[in-house]
Amino acid sequence: MWIVFLILLVVTEAIADIIAKEYQLHAGPVRFIGAISAYVIANVFWLVALRSGAGLTKGAILFSVASAILAIVIGLVLYKETVTPMQMIGVALGFIAIVLLVWE
Repeated sequence: MWIVFLILLVVTEAIADIIAKEYQLHAGPVRFIGAISAYVIANVFWLVALRSGAGLTKGAILFSVASAILAIVIGLVLYKETVTPMQMIGVALGFIAIVLLVWE
Protein backbone atom coordinates (compact mmCIF):
# COMPACT_ATOMS: atom_id res chain seq x y z
CA MET A 1 0.00 0.00 0.00
CA TRP A 2 2.92 2.35 0.64
CA ILE A 3 3.72 2.47 -3.07
CA VAL A 4 0.39 4.25 -3.72
CA PHE A 5 1.34 7.01 -1.30
CA LEU A 6 4.82 7.22 -2.80
CA ILE A 7 3.30 7.65 -6.27
CA LEU A 8 0.99 10.36 -4.89
CA LEU A 9 4.06 11.99 -3.36
CA VAL A 10 5.92 12.03 -6.68
CA VAL A 11 2.91 13.34 -8.61
CA THR A 12 2.14 16.03 -6.05
CA GLU A 13 5.81 17.04 -5.95
CA ALA A 14 5.77 17.36 -9.75
CA ILE A 15 2.69 19.58 -9.55
CA ALA A 16 4.46 21.68 -6.92
CA ASP A 17 7.52 21.91 -9.17
CA ILE A 18 5.38 23.17 -12.05
CA ILE A 19 3.74 25.80 -9.84
CA ALA A 20 7.16 26.81 -8.50
CA LYS A 21 8.54 27.15 -12.03
CA GLU A 22 5.52 29.26 -12.96
CA TYR A 23 6.27 31.40 -9.90
CA GLN A 24 9.83 31.81 -11.15
CA LEU A 25 8.56 32.95 -14.55
CA HIS A 26 5.60 35.02 -13.34
CA ALA A 27 5.95 35.94 -9.67
CA GLY A 28 2.81 36.45 -7.65
CA PRO A 29 1.33 35.51 -4.30
CA VAL A 30 -1.09 32.92 -5.72
CA ARG A 31 1.70 30.91 -7.35
CA PHE A 32 3.89 31.29 -4.27
CA ILE A 33 1.17 30.03 -1.91
CA GLY A 34 0.18 27.33 -4.43
CA ALA A 35 3.73 25.97 -4.63
CA ILE A 36 4.21 25.97 -0.86
CA SER A 37 0.82 24.29 -0.35
CA ALA A 38 1.56 21.59 -2.92
CA TYR A 39 4.94 20.86 -1.31
CA VAL A 40 3.25 20.53 2.10
CA ILE A 41 0.63 18.14 0.68
CA ALA A 42 3.40 16.13 -1.00
CA ASN A 43 5.19 15.75 2.33
CA VAL A 44 1.99 14.53 3.96
CA PHE A 45 2.00 11.70 1.40
CA TRP A 46 5.64 11.04 2.31
CA LEU A 47 4.77 10.70 5.98
CA VAL A 48 1.90 8.32 5.18
CA ALA A 49 4.16 6.30 2.86
CA LEU A 50 6.72 5.94 5.65
CA ARG A 51 4.04 4.99 8.14
CA SER A 52 2.70 2.42 5.66
CA GLY A 53 6.04 0.63 5.41
CA ALA A 54 7.99 2.40 2.64
CA GLY A 55 11.18 2.41 4.67
CA LEU A 56 13.45 5.43 4.68
CA THR A 57 16.18 3.95 2.50
CA LYS A 58 14.05 2.43 -0.23
CA GLY A 59 11.36 5.11 -0.12
CA ALA A 60 13.75 8.04 -0.21
CA ILE A 61 15.73 6.66 -3.13
CA LEU A 62 12.60 5.80 -5.11
CA PHE A 63 11.15 9.25 -4.45
CA SER A 64 14.36 11.07 -5.29
CA VAL A 65 15.01 9.27 -8.54
CA ALA A 66 11.38 9.23 -9.71
CA SER A 67 10.85 12.91 -8.94
CA ALA A 68 14.15 13.83 -10.61
CA ILE A 69 13.22 11.95 -13.78
CA LEU A 70 9.77 13.52 -13.79
CA ALA A 71 11.23 16.99 -13.21
CA ILE A 72 13.55 16.52 -16.17
CA VAL A 73 10.67 15.42 -18.39
CA ILE A 74 8.62 18.43 -17.27
CA GLY A 75 11.55 20.77 -17.88
CA LEU A 76 12.17 19.35 -21.35
CA VAL A 77 8.56 19.13 -22.50
CA LEU A 78 6.82 22.06 -20.85
CA TYR A 79 9.65 24.58 -20.51
CA LYS A 80 11.96 23.57 -23.38
CA GLU A 81 14.97 23.32 -21.06
CA THR A 82 18.04 21.40 -22.20
CA VAL A 83 19.80 18.37 -20.77
CA THR A 84 23.41 17.45 -21.47
CA PRO A 85 24.39 13.95 -22.63
CA MET A 86 25.98 13.31 -19.23
CA GLN A 87 22.72 14.28 -17.51
CA MET A 88 20.83 11.88 -19.79
CA ILE A 89 23.17 9.09 -18.68
CA GLY A 90 22.25 10.03 -15.10
CA VAL A 91 18.56 9.77 -15.97
CA ALA A 92 19.11 6.32 -17.47
CA LEU A 93 21.02 5.20 -14.37
CA GLY A 94 18.24 6.59 -12.19
CA PHE A 95 15.67 4.58 -14.12
CA ILE A 96 17.80 1.46 -13.68
CA ALA A 97 18.01 2.23 -9.95
CA ILE A 98 14.21 2.35 -9.71
CA VAL A 99 13.89 -0.99 -11.51
CA LEU A 100 16.46 -2.62 -9.24
CA LEU A 101 14.87 -1.22 -6.07
CA VAL A 102 11.35 -2.41 -6.81
CA TRP A 103 12.43 -5.79 -8.22
CA GLU A 104 11.68 -8.41 -5.57
